[in-house]
Amino acid sequence: MTSSSFIDGRHQLDRFCRQYLQVLQDLEYPSGENLRNYEFQQDIYNRLFADDAAKHPSPARYRVRVLKELVQRIEASIQDWDNEAVSDDIMSCLSSLIASGAPSEAVSAQQKAYVTCSLAFLSSSSDFVPTITLLEARNLIAAAGTTGLRTWEAALHLGNYLAQKPNLVQGKSVLELGAGTGYISILCARYLGASHIVSTDGSDDVLADLPTNFYLNGLQESSIIEAKELRWGHILIGGEQPEWNGGRKIDLVLGADLTYDTTAVRALVATFGDLFELFPEIHIIIASPIRNEKTFQTFLETCRRNKYGVEEIEYEIPKPELQEGPFYSDAVPIHISRITKS
Repeated sequence: MTSSSFIDGRHQLDRFCRQYLQVLQDLEYPSGENLRNYEFQQDIYNRLFADDAAKHPSPARYRVRVLKELVQRIEASIQDWDNEAVSDDIMSCLSSLIASGAPSEAVSAQQKAYVTCSLAFLSSSSDFVPTITLLEARNLIAAAGTTGLRTWEAALHLGNYLAQKPNLVQGKSVLELGAGTGYISILCARYLGASHIVSTDGSDDVLADLPTNFYLNGLQESSIIEAKELRWGHILIGGEQPEWNGGRKIDLVLGADLTYDTTAVRALVATFGDLFELFPEIHIIIASPIRNEKTFQTFLETCRRNKYGVEEIEYEIPKPELQEGPFYSDAVPIHISRITKS
């Protein structure tokens, strides 16, 4: 194998493994030239399917589907069956999973999965890429109606932006609105140098899950990050303490995919007002996917009526073929906006 072929093969291997760990449905499988190489197959097995490969493995049904496709592609790539073969370890792993009986599609859709996002934008070397691991519901919106039990693309996009602008977060006290799985909060706490994070949501189910995701990322005993209920439109009161958040200041407010529901827009904007009143110097930055132009226009008009400016920040979604992790689609435009008080 030439030096350039080795580098290309390493890149394909890294990309495939990172996509798999993120539990993407449409994976970019390595080329046939690489797949028929037995050592290359073993690298895939050792990184993804060996017993000690992953601390938090992907769902059984997903593993079976990927392994079946992988074996089919390897078999199709083989040119000389006397000297090339499918890895015994890969075949054994697939056979064992099939024999153990993966859950049905219906059952699997109701189960949460471990999802590991590679943060290639924070790494200068492919030898070590930081990650965030989350336990989330990839295939459903929970029965209670919340969308917060999975990480949406706007959060991944906002995370990329923040990583390119570390001064926005470093040393700052951060409040995340609609935290969901806590991806942005964990990113700020573990990798971007925030002094403190208040990870908030209005869903009891989401709040109950946040400590698990903090734990998965080594933040279970950290004083830097905490989960807190915040229902948009409700007055921010202190509860057991006379001041909201114990009187601790907030420098930066972040949120991703907050404008998806027109019925919640007024409450969201009212919360902006409460936060500006409590913390006049705060910066508010949100990422909004434009799935429905009318919905986003409702948000803009509500902000205008309440005398808040919405300044779009130019930051394009990286083309999928250029992404090294996390991976997300560029099919839906995502606006990153700064909310200001007029």
